[in-house]
Amino acid sequence: MSDDSELECPKCPAGLPAWMATFADLMSLLMCFFVLLLSFSEMDVLKFKQLAGSMREAFGVQNQIKVEDIPKGTSIIAQEFSPGRPEPTPLNEVRQMTVNNNLNTLDIRSIEGDAEIKDKMDGEFEENLQEMLEKQQQEAEQQAVEVVAALSKEIGQGAVEVETDGRKIIIRVKEKGSFDSGSAELKFDYIPVIAKIRDLMLNISGKVAIEGHTDNIPYAGRRFTSNWDLSVARALAVANELFGDPRIDQKRFTVVGYADAKPLVPNNTFENRARNRRVEIVIQKGDDKEMLDKIKTQQEDNAQEFLQLRPDEIF
Repeated sequence: MSDDSELECPKCPAGLPAWMATFADLMSLLMCFFVLLLSFSEMDVLKFKQLAGSMREAFGVQNQIKVEDIPKGTSIIAQEFSPGRPEPTPLNEVRQMTVNNNLNTLDIRSIEGDAEIKDKMDGEFEENLQEMLEKQQQEAEQQAVEVVAALSKEIGQGAVEVETDGRKIIIRVKEKGSFDSGSAELKFDYIPVIAKIRDLMLNISGKVAIEGHTDNIPYAGRRFTSNWDLSVARALAVANELFGDPRIDQKRFTVVGYADAKPLVPNNTFENRARNRRVEIVIQKGDDKEMLDKIKTQQEDNAQEFLQLRPDEIF
Protein backbone atom coordinates (compact mmCIF):
# COMPACT_ATOMS: atom_id res chain seq x y z
CA MET A 1 0.00 0.00 0.00
CA SER A 2 1.39 3.34 -0.98
CA ASP A 3 1.79 6.42 1.18
CA ASP A 4 -0.95 8.26 -0.72
CA SER A 5 -3.53 5.62 0.10
CA GLU A 6 -2.67 5.69 3.81
CA LEU A 7 -3.35 9.44 4.04
CA GLU A 8 -6.84 9.24 2.56
CA CYS A 9 -9.72 9.68 5.09
CA PRO A 10 -13.38 8.91 4.51
CA LYS A 11 -15.72 11.90 4.35
CA CYS A 12 -17.66 12.68 7.58
CA PRO A 13 -21.45 12.78 7.34
CA ALA A 14 -23.06 16.24 7.40
CA GLY A 15 -24.84 17.54 10.60
CA LEU A 16 -24.65 16.61 14.30
CA PRO A 17 -24.57 13.09 15.59
CA ALA A 18 -27.92 11.42 16.06
CA TRP A 19 -27.55 11.03 19.85
CA MET A 20 -27.38 14.82 20.33
CA ALA A 21 -31.07 15.20 19.52
CA THR A 22 -32.05 12.68 22.18
CA PHE A 23 -29.74 14.33 24.74
CA ALA A 24 -31.15 17.79 24.02
CA ASP A 25 -34.73 16.52 24.43
CA LEU A 26 -33.77 14.91 27.74
CA MET A 27 -32.19 18.14 29.08
CA SER A 28 -35.25 20.15 28.06
CA LEU A 29 -37.57 17.73 29.86
CA LEU A 30 -35.39 17.81 32.99
CA MET A 31 -35.35 21.62 32.98
CA CYS A 32 -39.15 21.75 32.65
CA PHE A 33 -39.46 19.22 35.49
CA PHE A 34 -37.33 21.26 37.91
CA VAL A 35 -39.08 24.48 36.91
CA LEU A 36 -42.41 22.87 37.80
CA LEU A 37 -41.00 21.66 41.12
CA LEU A 38 -39.79 25.18 41.91
CA SER A 39 -43.15 26.72 41.00
CA PHE A 40 -45.05 24.35 43.34
CA SER A 41 -42.63 24.72 46.26
CA GLU A 42 -42.73 27.29 49.13
CA MET A 43 -39.58 29.09 50.14
CA ASP A 44 -38.70 29.49 53.80
CA VAL A 45 -37.18 32.97 53.95
CA LEU A 46 -35.59 32.42 57.36
CA LYS A 47 -33.85 29.22 56.32
CA PHE A 48 -32.79 30.83 53.05
CA LYS A 49 -31.16 33.71 54.93
CA GLN A 50 -29.43 31.32 57.30
CA LEU A 51 -28.13 29.27 54.39
CA ALA A 52 -27.07 32.37 52.51
CA GLY A 53 -25.26 33.67 55.60
CA SER A 54 -23.46 30.36 56.08
CA MET A 55 -22.40 30.31 52.45
CA ARG A 56 -21.21 33.89 52.70
CA GLU A 57 -19.08 33.14 55.75
CA ALA A 58 -17.73 29.98 54.14
CA PHE A 59 -16.73 31.52 50.80
CA GLY A 60 -16.25 35.15 51.78
CA VAL A 61 -13.23 36.90 53.21
CA GLN A 62 -13.33 37.59 56.95
CA ASN A 63 -11.10 40.09 58.70
CA GLN A 64 -9.65 38.47 61.81
CA ILE A 65 -8.06 40.73 64.40
CA LYS A 66 -5.64 39.18 66.82
CA VAL A 67 -6.60 39.88 70.42
CA GLU A 68 -3.51 40.66 72.45
CA ASP A 69 -5.19 41.87 75.64
CA ILE A 70 -8.45 41.57 77.57
CA PRO A 71 -11.30 44.01 76.72
CA LYS A 72 -10.67 47.50 78.05
CA GLY A 73 -14.32 48.15 79.08
CA THR A 74 -15.23 48.45 82.74
CA SER A 75 -18.52 48.52 84.61
CA ILE A 76 -19.51 49.42 88.17
CA ILE A 77 -22.12 46.68 88.37
CA ALA A 78 -20.36 43.77 86.62
CA GLN A 79 -16.67 43.25 87.15
CA GLU A 80 -16.59 40.08 85.03
CA PHE A 81 -17.20 39.48 81.36
CA SER A 82 -17.83 36.49 79.11
CA PRO A 83 -17.01 35.95 75.40
CA GLY A 84 -19.56 36.77 72.73
CA ARG A 85 -21.94 34.16 71.42
CA PRO A 86 -20.44 32.12 68.55
CA GLU A 87 -22.27 32.31 65.24
CA PRO A 88 -23.47 29.00 63.68
CA THR A 89 -20.96 27.70 61.16
CA PRO A 90 -20.68 24.52 59.05
CA LEU A 91 -17.07 24.17 60.13
CA ASN A 92 -16.19 22.11 63.18
CA GLU A 93 -14.58 25.11 64.78
CA VAL A 94 -15.73 27.96 67.03
CA ARG A 95 -13.93 31.27 66.89
CA GLN A 96 -14.36 34.39 69.00
CA MET A 97 -14.93 37.51 66.92
CA THR A 98 -13.86 40.94 68.15
CA VAL A 99 -13.07 44.40 66.89
CA ASN A 100 -10.20 46.70 67.67
CA ASN A 101 -12.27 49.30 69.59
CA ASN A 102 -11.41 50.52 73.09
CA LEU A 103 -14.80 50.86 74.77
CA ASN A 104 -15.26 52.80 77.99
CA THR A 105 -18.12 50.58 79.20
CA LEU A 106 -19.22 47.02 78.68
CA ASP A 107 -22.59 46.29 77.09
CA ILE A 108 -24.38 44.27 79.75
CA ARG A 109 -27.51 42.45 78.72
CA SER A 110 -29.62 39.88 80.46
CA ILE A 111 -31.80 37.08 79.15
CA GLU A 112 -34.74 39.00 80.50
CA GLY A 113 -35.60 42.21 78.64
CA ASP A 114 -34.98 45.65 80.08
CA ALA A 115 -38.72 46.26 80.39
CA GLU A 116 -39.23 43.01 82.29
CA ILE A 117 -36.41 43.83 84.70
CA LYS A 118 -37.83 47.32 85.26
CA ASP A 119 -41.29 45.89 85.98
CA LYS A 120 -39.76 43.38 88.35
CA MET A 121 -37.85 46.08 90.24
CA ASP A 122 -40.97 48.27 90.43
CA GLY A 123 -42.95 45.34 91.79
CA GLU A 124 -40.30 44.64 94.42
CA PHE A 125 -40.29 48.34 95.37
CA GLU A 126 -44.06 48.35 95.93
CA GLU A 127 -43.91 45.11 97.91
CA ASN A 128 -41.07 46.38 100.11
CA LEU A 129 -42.86 49.70 100.66
CA GLN A 130 -46.14 48.02 101.58
CA GLU A 131 -44.38 45.57 103.88
CA MET A 132 -42.52 48.36 105.67
CA LEU A 133 -45.69 50.45 106.07
CA GLU A 134 -47.58 47.50 107.54
CA LYS A 135 -44.71 46.76 109.91
CA GLN A 136 -44.61 50.37 111.15
CA GLN A 137 -48.39 50.44 111.57
CA GLN A 138 -48.30 47.27 113.66
CA GLU A 139 -45.50 48.72 115.75
CA ALA A 140 -47.51 51.91 116.31
CA GLU A 141 -50.58 49.93 117.42
CA GLN A 142 -48.52 47.80 119.79
CA GLN A 143 -46.84 50.81 121.41
CA ALA A 144 -50.19 52.62 121.65
CA VAL A 145 -51.50 49.71 123.73
CA GLU A 146 -48.53 50.11 126.08
CA VAL A 147 -49.22 53.86 126.38
CA VAL A 148 -52.88 53.20 127.18
CA ALA A 149 -51.89 50.73 129.89
CA ALA A 150 -49.45 53.24 131.45
CA LEU A 151 -51.97 56.14 131.33
CA SER A 152 -55.05 54.12 132.29
CA LYS A 153 -55.68 56.27 135.39
CA GLU A 154 -55.47 59.58 133.50
CA ILE A 155 -57.62 58.18 130.70
CA GLY A 156 -60.23 57.11 133.23
CA GLN A 157 -60.27 60.63 134.71
CA GLY A 158 -60.85 62.12 131.23
CA ALA A 159 -57.62 64.11 131.19
CA VAL A 160 -55.90 62.20 128.35
CA GLU A 161 -56.95 60.31 125.24
CA VAL A 162 -54.81 57.90 123.21
CA GLU A 163 -55.54 56.66 119.69
CA THR A 164 -53.76 55.57 116.53
CA ASP A 165 -54.10 56.78 112.95
CA GLY A 166 -52.15 54.51 110.62
CA ARG A 167 -48.52 54.93 111.64
CA LYS A 168 -49.32 57.73 114.09
CA ILE A 169 -49.74 57.52 117.86
CA ILE A 170 -51.83 60.46 119.12
CA ILE A 171 -51.71 61.41 122.82
CA ARG A 172 -54.41 64.02 123.32
CA VAL A 173 -54.06 66.39 126.30
CA LYS A 174 -57.49 67.82 127.04
CA GLU A 175 -58.03 71.33 128.34
CA LYS A 176 -59.84 69.91 131.38
CA GLY A 177 -57.30 69.86 134.20
CA SER A 178 -54.40 71.14 132.07
CA PHE A 179 -55.15 74.80 131.24
CA ASP A 180 -57.48 77.47 132.56
CA SER A 181 -59.86 79.07 130.07
CA GLY A 182 -57.94 81.51 127.85
CA SER A 183 -54.60 80.68 129.56
CA ALA A 184 -51.46 79.03 128.21
CA GLU A 185 -49.90 78.20 131.60
CA LEU A 186 -49.84 74.50 132.39
CA LYS A 187 -51.47 73.73 135.75
CA PHE A 188 -49.18 72.47 138.49
CA ASP A 189 -51.36 69.40 139.14
CA TYR A 190 -51.01 68.34 135.51
CA ILE A 191 -47.19 68.36 135.46
CA PRO A 192 -46.91 64.73 136.73
CA VAL A 193 -49.09 63.62 133.80
CA ILE A 194 -46.72 65.30 131.33
CA ALA A 195 -43.76 63.71 133.15
CA LYS A 196 -45.34 60.27 132.74
CA ILE A 197 -45.91 60.94 129.03
CA ARG A 198 -42.29 62.09 128.74
CA ASP A 199 -41.01 58.84 130.25
CA LEU A 200 -43.08 56.84 127.78
CA MET A 201 -41.75 58.84 124.83
CA LEU A 202 -38.17 57.95 125.68
CA ASN A 203 -38.89 54.39 124.49
CA ILE A 204 -40.89 55.37 121.39
CA SER A 205 -38.97 56.29 118.25
CA GLY A 206 -40.20 58.59 115.51
CA LYS A 207 -40.83 62.24 114.74
CA VAL A 208 -43.02 64.13 117.24
CA ALA A 209 -45.35 67.05 116.51
CA ILE A 210 -46.93 69.01 119.38
CA GLU A 211 -50.08 70.64 118.03
CA GLY A 212 -52.24 73.21 119.82
CA HIS A 213 -55.98 73.54 119.04
CA THR A 214 -58.79 75.87 120.21
CA ASP A 215 -62.51 76.25 119.56
CA ASN A 216 -64.06 78.82 117.21
CA ILE A 217 -64.88 81.44 119.85
CA PRO A 218 -62.60 84.46 119.25
CA TYR A 219 -60.07 85.18 121.95
CA ALA A 220 -61.18 88.13 124.06
CA GLY A 221 -58.22 88.56 126.41
CA ARG A 222 -55.23 90.91 126.25
CA ARG A 223 -52.32 88.52 126.48
CA PHE A 224 -52.81 86.97 123.02
CA THR A 225 -53.97 88.57 119.81
CA SER A 226 -56.00 85.59 118.51
CA ASN A 227 -56.69 81.90 118.90
CA TRP A 228 -53.65 81.23 116.74
CA ASP A 229 -51.36 82.74 119.37
CA LEU A 230 -53.18 80.87 122.13
CA SER A 231 -52.89 77.50 120.35
CA VAL A 232 -49.18 77.96 119.72
CA ALA A 233 -48.55 79.11 123.31
CA ARG A 234 -50.30 76.04 124.75
CA ALA A 235 -48.38 73.68 122.48
CA LEU A 236 -45.13 75.42 123.47
CA ALA A 237 -45.99 75.10 127.17
CA VAL A 238 -46.35 71.32 126.80
CA ALA A 239 -43.14 71.15 124.76
CA ASN A 240 -41.14 73.11 127.35
CA GLU A 241 -42.32 70.75 130.07
CA LEU A 242 -41.18 67.76 127.98
CA PHE A 243 -37.85 69.44 127.23
CA GLY A 244 -37.17 69.77 130.95
CA ASP A 245 -35.66 66.28 130.82
CA PRO A 246 -32.24 66.40 129.09
CA ARG A 247 -32.79 62.86 127.80
CA ILE A 248 -35.36 64.18 125.33
CA ASP A 249 -33.93 64.76 121.84
CA GLN A 250 -35.41 68.10 120.82
CA LYS A 251 -34.44 67.54 117.17
CA ARG A 252 -37.34 65.12 116.88
CA PHE A 253 -39.94 67.76 117.80
CA THR A 254 -41.95 70.39 115.97
CA VAL A 255 -44.38 72.80 117.69
CA VAL A 256 -47.36 74.17 115.74
CA GLY A 257 -50.69 75.83 116.42
CA TYR A 258 -53.86 75.33 114.40
CA ALA A 259 -56.40 77.47 116.33
CA ASP A 260 -59.85 76.19 115.26
CA ALA A 261 -58.69 74.97 111.79
CA LYS A 262 -58.79 71.24 112.72
CA PRO A 263 -61.72 70.54 115.04
CA LEU A 264 -62.49 67.01 116.16
CA VAL A 265 -66.23 67.70 116.20
CA PRO A 266 -68.36 70.65 115.03
CA ASN A 267 -68.19 73.69 117.31
CA ASN A 268 -71.96 73.84 117.80
CA THR A 269 -72.31 72.88 121.48
CA PHE A 270 -70.51 73.63 124.72
CA GLU A 271 -69.36 70.00 125.04
CA ASN A 272 -68.01 69.91 121.48
CA ARG A 273 -66.10 73.16 121.91
CA ALA A 274 -64.58 71.83 125.14
CA ARG A 275 -63.44 68.70 123.30
CA ASN A 276 -61.85 70.74 120.50
CA ARG A 277 -59.72 72.70 122.99
CA ARG A 278 -56.74 70.39 123.30
CA VAL A 279 -53.01 69.81 122.74
CA GLU A 280 -52.06 66.72 120.73
CA ILE A 281 -48.70 64.94 120.91
CA VAL A 282 -48.48 63.15 117.53
CA ILE A 283 -45.74 60.54 117.18
CA GLN A 284 -45.05 59.59 113.55
CA LYS A 285 -43.52 56.11 113.21
CA GLY A 286 -40.91 56.03 110.47
CA ASP A 287 -39.43 58.81 108.38
CA ASP A 288 -40.81 58.74 104.82
CA LYS A 289 -37.60 60.04 103.24
CA GLU A 290 -35.43 57.70 105.28
CA MET A 291 -37.72 54.79 104.42
CA LEU A 292 -37.59 55.51 100.67
CA ASP A 293 -33.79 55.85 100.77
CA LYS A 294 -33.54 52.53 102.61
CA ILE A 295 -35.72 50.75 100.05
CA LYS A 296 -33.75 52.30 97.18
CA THR A 297 -30.46 51.14 98.70
CA GLN A 298 -31.89 47.67 99.18
CA GLN A 299 -32.99 47.58 95.53
CA GLU A 300 -29.51 48.58 94.33
CA ASP A 301 -27.98 45.82 96.46
CA ASN A 302 -30.47 43.32 95.05
CA ALA A 303 -29.62 44.41 91.50
CA GLN A 304 -25.90 43.93 92.07
CA GLU A 305 -26.49 40.54 93.69
CA PHE A 306 -28.76 39.56 90.80
CA LEU A 307 -26.05 40.32 88.24
CA GLN A 308 -23.30 38.60 90.23
CA LEU A 309 -25.32 35.42 90.78
CA ARG A 310 -26.12 35.07 87.06
CA PRO A 311 -22.85 35.80 85.18
CA ASP A 312 -23.64 33.11 82.57
CA GLU A 313 -26.64 35.12 81.37
CA ILE A 314 -24.64 38.31 80.71
CA PHE A 315 -23.09 38.61 77.29
